[in-house]
Amino acid sequence: MKRICGIALVMWMVTALTVGGLAWGGGSGTEPLKTAPGSEAAKHNQEGIEHYNQGHWNVAQKHFEEAVKADPKSAEAHYNLALALDNANNHKSATEHFRKAYELGKNNPDIRNSGILNDHIK
Repeated sequence: MKRICGIALVMWMVTALTVGGLAWGGGSGTEPLKTAPGSEAAKHNQEGIEHYNQGHWNVAQKHFEEAVKADPKSAEAHYNLALALDNANNHKSATEHFRKAYELGKNNPDIRNSGILNDHIK
């Protein structure tokens, strides 16, 4: 009986870690943000989000870079680019974009209260 309970517990833990979005060790666990409706960055940002959610960090990064080019004042686009860069282990560039997102996103509580952002810009 103990063995069956132990196996069930392990299976539950694996399921909980993978169903939550990303497998353990497979990313930050932080969700990218949508840009304002009608934003110049919206199309690229949405495509980036779709690839980010599939774990395609490099493809997501390219779309988020295009979103930043389309709307350099989009805090959300900078934030999302920083997430993709962080997942690709480019922490220096991620920190630069987290700082820009923080500067531009003064009225966005998702940005201001982001643990990963705050860890980078301490």
